[in-house]
Amino acid sequence: MALAANLGRRPLRLAAMALSAVLVWFGTGLEPLWPLLWFAPLPILLVALNGPAASAYLLAGCAWLLGSLNMWQYFHGVLRAPFFVLAEVFIGPSLIFAAAVLLFRALVRRGYPWLALLSFPAMWVVFEYTVNISSPHGTAVSLSYSQLKFLPLLQLASVTGPWGITFVLFLFSASIAISFFLWFKDHARAVRILGAGVGAIVLVLVFGTVRLLFPSEGTTVRVGLIASDEPENLDVADDGAPTMRLLQDYASNIEHLAARGAKVIVLPEKLGVVVRPEAGRMDSLLQGLADKYDLSIIVGVIEVSPPLKFNQARIYSPRMPVFTYDKHHLLPPFESKLKPGVALTLLPHQSSTWGVAICKDMDFTPLSREYGTAQIGLMIVPAWDFNVDRIWHGHIALMRGVESGFSIARAAKQGYLTVSDNRGRVIAESRSDSGPFVTLLADVREVHDKTFYILAGDWFAWVAVATLAATLIFVFLERPTQKASQAP
Repeated sequence: MALAANLGRRPLRLAAMALSAVLVWFGTGLEPLWPLLWFAPLPILLVALNGPAASAYLLAGCAWLLGSLNMWQYFHGVLRAPFFVLAEVFIGPSLIFAAAVLLFRALVRRGYPWLALLSFPAMWVVFEYTVNISSPHGTAVSLSYSQLKFLPLLQLASVTGPWGITFVLFLFSASIAISFFLWFKDHARAVRILGAGVGAIVLVLVFGTVRLLFPSEGTTVRVGLIASDEPENLDVADDGAPTMRLLQDYASNIEHLAARGAKVIVLPEKLGVVVRPEAGRMDSLLQGLADKYDLSIIVGVIEVSPPLKFNQARIYSPRMPVFTYDKHHLLPPFESKLKPGVALTLLPHQSSTWGVAICKDMDFTPLSREYGTAQIGLMIVPAWDFNVDRIWHGHIALMRGVESGFSIARAAKQGYLTVSDNRGRVIAESRSDSGPFVTLLADVREVHDKTFYILAGDWFAWVAVATLAATLIFVFLERPTQKASQAP
């Protein structure tokens, strides 16, 4: 009991703030250490339960703000985000985390620990989901991406999407903090809460482990990926001769992979410019290779169809007309002058259907669910990252494959060439800057896997919304009771 009381003292409160900030700093960001985020809220929750409300709010907000500054150089230096965007990115989440801690504190101290156990993770899920449906960046802010290497937990995305993973992260710290607070006053209740929280997490991990042990059975396809980060190849090549010279360089690598059995070859996003209807030379070159080697080639370009411009993938399949896909989700401000696409592109294959998306499209769950509903087995993704985000943004797509049941072949400039399966496992991967022209060849299953998330969508996020709404209504209607007056 004395130890719990000591947690309310100022030096320990500041130490708790610093510890949470450090755990957030290293547990999130561009190269997160996934175990750390499980414990990041815990020091703040412990001191919040044993100190003044104002102090709890301030410490929580500062801890999250300081920890999230690990992304400052990325948003400010790389993406050149304006001030109001920086405020949204850094201050907004800090205020939400502080509010979640304050609600958690109020519920526990008033004698409603079960509500606190659910409302704390629910508030963060509601925040992430609100950003997802209102922001041009979709799910990119979700803490669930810190857990991409923790494959048993990642399988939860097949049921709940990213929202269940975030919920579990915060549930863990909440259950420990509540149990510690109640241990000497109500030992039985403390044990029940700890058992419920940890037990739920164990069930999730057992489900994930079993799912990993029994992958979907089906045919495999050999995929080839190519990218070049040579300085002369990074910018979008001008229309005409510059684009053709670059494609000729890629063509020799296409032939090399075709000779090794590749049946689909993916090139990066925005290699060059194509002005309609003058696409004949490009189409003739790549269609000729597709016909000669009996393979499909997907290449990213900027298509100009005056007065409109599109970020487009052009698809060449043996003895077939050229298919196209226009990127749906454009990255502001870099792509603000381009017109977004609205349609899926489905490529029937011998044993499955393939789909096409471009880079940032994979940050959004609805588009991937549409492809999942169409039962694709392989998602083909031309992409272009920013070097420093090759791990974080380059791997966001892994979760879409788990959610919607498909393998992924993603080829990015300034990023990774990555092939992954529908369990989120990376089958093969190479850095795009590891040679003048980097190639990757891998066999991956092209079978579609049915998931509950395809069927039910963001049901878990709406459960979190309902949970938080009911809790807030209860808090506003509930009057202080004897339980509250007895709280320390």
